Amino acid sequence: MLGLTKQQKTVVLGSWLGWSLDGYDLVLMLLVIPLISDLFFPLANPLFALLATFAAYVVTLIMRPFGGAFFGNFGDKFGRKKSMIITIMGFSIATFATGLLPTWQMVGLLAPIFLIMLRFLQGFFAGGEWGSGAVITMETVPKKHRGLLSGFLQSGFNFGFVIAAIVFQFTLFMFPAEQFAEIGWRVMFFTGIIPGLVALFIRFKMSESESWLTNSKQNKTKKSPIRKLLFSKQDRKRFLFALILMTGLMFSYYATMGFFPTFLQNYMVLEKSEVASLMIVATITSLCGTIFAGYLSQVIGRMKAIAVFAISAIILSVPVLYGLFNASTFFERIIFTIILIMVATTGFGPIPAFLSERFSTGIRNSASGFAYNGGLLFGSWAPLISVSLLSNNSNMIPFLLAATVIVGSLIILVGVKINPETRDVDMMKS
Repeated sequence: MLGLTKQQKTVVLGSWLGWSLDGYDLVLMLLVIPLISDLFFPLANPLFALLATFAAYVVTLIMRPFGGAFFGNFGDKFGRKKSMIITIMGFSIATFATGLLPTWQMVGLLAPIFLIMLRFLQGFFAGGEWGSGAVITMETVPKKHRGLLSGFLQSGFNFGFVIAAIVFQFTLFMFPAEQFAEIGWRVMFFTGIIPGLVALFIRFKMSESESWLTNSKQNKTKKSPIRKLLFSKQDRKRFLFALILMTGLMFSYYATMGFFPTFLQNYMVLEKSEVASLMIVATITSLCGTIFAGYLSQVIGRMKAIAVFAISAIILSVPVLYGLFNASTFFERIIFTIILIMVATTGFGPIPAFLSERFSTGIRNSASGFAYNGGLLFGSWAPLISVSLLSNNSNMIPFLLAATVIVGSLIILVGVKINPETRDVDMMKS
């Protein structure tokens, strides 16, 4: 693969698998949100139940910046590899444990409390996963391949989505109707332990980043990297500018991909089997598009590549969402889904490279993980905003959802404007 050494391939694969598991867990929750709202939040008002369930989902995303900061700090002090071993164990166990949770019918109010507590834990460990994996990959691979491998690494999240959607369809087939509500959804979460064990095995065989080892040998490892990030004027400015870019990307992503299963089931009123099929189409599109965006960033630059997708989303979101909402055939829905997901979600491709290139070795893990996950503090609210906007405005559904995508895209363009190009940065010297 691209002339990489065996050890470089191990690092790429180990990081990619961890990010795949993260995507797997998140989309499992998204796919069963309507069911979870019945099992854990059986409120008289279905809208409030749905909002409460999304709030439990958002809790996971809100905890991620704290996990990103904590494990980023750990990775900068003690090594990227050690951080990655801890995070993969933590959120693999949390995914598995979700399948063991008692429902409202079993324990009453304790059911949503247990769910929220577990999602807190899930978000904390998952928040530390991306930063360490992205940084060790970008520090290990050749400079000329960083863009493409950045997109490949980011595509792991979408690969997890694809596998989850396939598992969802298979589970629906194996546990139809009432059986799915009773045991099928639990089986889905149990399967999360499998990719976690595979990723853990590979990570034990990984080598530590040479950049970090060199930094450590020269006694340049900071006592508190996260403190340096937040209290150094130059580093703090870089972090805040990166955070604006990540906020826009996260908002656009969760307004589309994050909200997509609920949009299809609750607002377009499609059958679960068709929802699963469209989710597979969406995630394969995002997977391929992310790799393409990473490659494009190596050709024209990180910021230009991201801007291409943001501008396309602004131009196309209204006609595409209107077409999707009013489509009469499955084929039409596939076409509109591909266009929507391509323009609204694939700008993430260059991000692992950009964030790793933007910060020095001593704070790279902390800054990258915190900035990436920090975008969720605002961006993760897109599904809740969408539910609130759409519920009482049936005639305006495609236009209101398009408006949320446009808002996210405009924030992206602000981030592109204020952040510099990083494609030619020598990470070994920074």
